[in-house]
Amino acid sequence: MRFFIKRTFQLPQLTNYNSQNPNDGGGVHKQTVAATEKLSEGALVKSEPDHSNNVNSIQSAEIVVENKSLEELKPIKNGEFQDTKVVIDTVKYEQPPEKNWILRRLYFLNWLKAYDRETAIADLIAGVTLGLTIIPQSIAYAALAGLSSEYGLYSAIVGKVFYALFGTIPQVSIGPTSLMSLMVLQFVGERPVEFVFILSFMAGLVELLMGVFQLGFIVNFIPTPVTKAFTSATAFIVAAVQFKSLLGLKGKGLPSIGEVFKKIHYSDTILGCICLVTLLALRKLSHINFKESTPTTRKLQKFFWYISISRNALVVFICSAVTFIWVQKRSVEAIPYTLTTKVTSAHLTFSLPPFVLDYKNTTLVFTDIIHELGSGILVVPIVAILANVAIAKAFVKDNRLDASQEMLTLGICNLSGAFFNCMPTCGAFTRSAVSQASGVRTPLSGIYTALLVYLALNVLTPYFGFIPKPAIAAMLIAAVVFMIDFSPIRELWHTNKKDFISWVGCFIVCIGAGVEVGLFFGIVMNMVFVLLRLGNPKVEVTLKECENRNYIFVSPLSDIYYSGIEYIRDKINDACLLYRDDFPVVLDCRRFMQFDATFVDVVSAVAKELHERGVLLVLYGLREDLQKLMHKSKNINFCENERICSADLSPKKPVNIKTN
Repeated sequence: MRFFIKRTFQLPQLTNYNSQNPNDGGGVHKQTVAATEKLSEGALVKSEPDHSNNVNSIQSAEIVVENKSLEELKPIKNGEFQDTKVVIDTVKYEQPPEKNWILRRLYFLNWLKAYDRETAIADLIAGVTLGLTIIPQSIAYAALAGLSSEYGLYSAIVGKVFYALFGTIPQVSIGPTSLMSLMVLQFVGERPVEFVFILSFMAGLVELLMGVFQLGFIVNFIPTPVTKAFTSATAFIVAAVQFKSLLGLKGKGLPSIGEVFKKIHYSDTILGCICLVTLLALRKLSHINFKESTPTTRKLQKFFWYISISRNALVVFICSAVTFIWVQKRSVEAIPYTLTTKVTSAHLTFSLPPFVLDYKNTTLVFTDIIHELGSGILVVPIVAILANVAIAKAFVKDNRLDASQEMLTLGICNLSGAFFNCMPTCGAFTRSAVSQASGVRTPLSGIYTALLVYLALNVLTPYFGFIPKPAIAAMLIAAVVFMIDFSPIRELWHTNKKDFISWVGCFIVCIGAGVEVGLFFGIVMNMVFVLLRLGNPKVEVTLKECENRNYIFVSPLSDIYYSGIEYIRDKINDACLLYRDDFPVVLDCRRFMQFDATFVDVVSAVAKELHERGVLLVLYGLREDLQKLMHKSKNINFCENERICSADLSPKKPVNIKTN
């Protein structure tokens, strides 16, 4: 049996409405609709609308609807009212049903059923295009981390495959990054490569657990100024470290200016500078715009764009080809610049991470390795999640990002990578932008990229030793130099001095003491600022008048927690001293948060102090359930009205509430 109801609500009269219809002479034109909707067994039959030109009122309309599909509207209080009947089809505005747990976790099941030929071709083009970018980058980032070239390619393959299965954003490109390479260099250093695999294992485990327990909110405690300072400092360190290879300098640490001119290797410097200038020039090709848009100019623009995004591969290929020909005609000893380490074999194999290894004539078990890695097992995953979520937010559609799924996917990529001798990975913004520009449709494009990288790994491995180190250094410098951003300094100085201090402090500490210390310093500093705000909230104290009676109005301008109530107490006492206890005090309680025992005790103490001075305390906007928590006092009035009246400023009989 079906039930039908009629509900009547009032709408405000429309006034001062100038018609946009040119046919009515620009006068006031109001249309009303009288419609009858009848709900039959399977369809909603709607009568034709009856338009009216009545300029004085909105006529009523009766609408018969099914009860279960309606939600009642509250009458509007402002303006003039008309007897108009309104209904809302709440089914139309309901939240879409949540996806099944399996579909949310095995995300490839969502797009696989709709995968067609057109999508496959678009993903193939995007995957191959990205492959030309990620191959030289992986080699370079492995070198930055102090590893052999094949480890970067391993990470690119495994990261792309697993993100294609579980990732939610097609544009995100998981693989080696300058940030993760610097983390590896920071926490592994000169230790054996097995430490890198354990670091990848632990980073993946932490990321996976954070995704399972939905702890993504932790990254919200890292403010934007600290993130920007951390990124700029990291890029600065990467560029500084690579300048040694660009200039052909040997040894550890950064040399002094005098040592640079004494030990500089000019052939390395010349080759490195040529590569750097070439990379920066090719980068500008993608920004060329023609005055006229013709088929020829569009083809040229597309050609220049492909050349621009393939600039790293072109530079590495040309330098390696020249080196190979030189060696074939003469010898390796005749090469005037430094080459990367030769890779003897590179096969992607599955093996357990080395939970026990020998280091410095000592057998280290898993707990010993964790102790050696120190804070890296927490800093690396947090930084990776921060970078990955930021990139995913930049490319997500409709701002609907499943952050927990992204953390789970990143954890799976790193955890699985540890079984394939991979370094820690995360998303890279430059590669993600390339995927976006290439027209990627689904995460499956990562499979095509992984296949191309795997082919290069098996075919080109013997030739990795012919890549010049200055070319790799130039590639890394060209990639990170645009990440160094000092523009926030001036902006923050004029807008927020605390954020300025956070940015400068985090940057300096990152440069001087290490990126993990700088990140921790920035977080702690902002926590201190937050505590200071909570303990010293902004409060406005004004003298107001109501029905020829004056009163002191104390109004917090921010949310008040228990830590700030003592500050409110001091403000009340200062105001009473200023006005010589001549006026009652009205305390605005609408922004009191988590009203607890501290609030009750302090407010009661204030009431007692004011009673001794002959001053009445009025608590304005305190909810009735919170009033019952207050101690019984003759010197406290409660005002629940929207406006304060004269009666509220006079002593009343206390409400029968809880005694102390």
